[in-house]
Amino acid sequence: MEGIDAMNYKAPTPIQQEVIPEILQGSDLIACAQTGTGKTAAFLLPMLHKIITRPVGDHIKGLIIVPTRELAIQISQQLEGFSYFSNVSSLAVFGGGDGATYSNEKRAMSQGVDIVVCTPGRMISHLNMGYVKMDKLQFLVLDEADRMLDMGFFDDIMKIISYIPNKRQSLLFSATMPPKIRDMARKILQKPKEINIAAATPPEKIRQEAYVVYETQKVPLVRELVHKDKDLKTIVIFCDTKSMVKQLSRDLKKTIRLVEEIHSDLEQAEREAVMNRFKSRQTRVLVATDIISRGIDVEDIDLVINFNVPQDAEDYVHRIGRTARAQADGKACTLIGEKEQRRFAAIERFLGREVEKVTLPEKLGKGPEYQPEKQPPFRGHKPHHNQKFNQKRQQGRGQRPAGKGQRSSNKPVS
Repeated sequence: MEGIDAMNYKAPTPIQQEVIPEILQGSDLIACAQTGTGKTAAFLLPMLHKIITRPVGDHIKGLIIVPTRELAIQISQQLEGFSYFSNVSSLAVFGGGDGATYSNEKRAMSQGVDIVVCTPGRMISHLNMGYVKMDKLQFLVLDEADRMLDMGFFDDIMKIISYIPNKRQSLLFSATMPPKIRDMARKILQKPKEINIAAATPPEKIRQEAYVVYETQKVPLVRELVHKDKDLKTIVIFCDTKSMVKQLSRDLKKTIRLVEEIHSDLEQAEREAVMNRFKSRQTRVLVATDIISRGIDVEDIDLVINFNVPQDAEDYVHRIGRTARAQADGKACTLIGEKEQRRFAAIERFLGREVEKVTLPEKLGKGPEYQPEKQPPFRGHKPHHNQKFNQKRQQGRGQRPAGKGQRSSNKPVS
């Protein structure tokens, strides 16, 4: 309770209210909840409670498997905060470190650290050496399970599970629940309770806007969005590729202070340093790939800008979900290029509503890359607001989606 108080937790979130009692009762669990809902504390707190109240020997008692080192670090930091006033020990295990880091991980797992937070590849390299004490493991947690499957970690996860006892409590958390997640759950969980907090849609508190632009207008528009509101203290700009991140970061640094970039080409220590500066508001604008779109907890992000329209609707939800976390408000802007309109229309169909299209600022033409062209029209299709109608239309006998050579029945938006 001292740890919870020190972490400034006052009241449980909906997922914590649903999940914590089930875990305390010992049930296996499959929970669907998007990031920013408090799911990390939902599994850490009951796990810590059980370990504190039933201490049994020097061995690994809890294993939390996550897709990325950034998420491993974040969960480990929360775990340290909650357990600060207890005797529970924890360890983050992930790739990218030096030989000394590997030796420290080996020593801790050989001696029997209480809880390990790990990425799959690094954990397997330790398990292959034979010194990891996993024979009395009590708790297995798979966090961001859908992301791990997307990254191709299924075989690694199953290999890790082959090292742990069959008699254990297993918890699976995922933002989405596609069939492949349910298939994995059947292999890993025993008669699980299922909790579905909310569909993976953006929080209502996020004010969503979009600009329909030519590619040459994107960089000047980003400059304008960053410059015009000085009250925006933290801004994340998502790009599709590392090369785009690097180029946009260079472009913005010409006229904007406190800009940094983060992507997988940076060494782990550099990425941690960048995130720490952003969290402490030494950096105002962070240009990033989707490396930080899921599971990274940075409070009070004021604005998320999608420099490119995300590849699919779930990526869009995760990107803009970086803002309006907990009880805060937030804003998300998406720049829709000429070749990205169809993709954004698909996102609107997923959301079940049209995102407001905003008129470009008049003074946009001052940027050096700008070409004096008018704002292009948006030629996506309006999503039908009646979801039942959409479902019936899709299930209609003999019908198929409009493709090449076909016209959709929806009229284009001017």
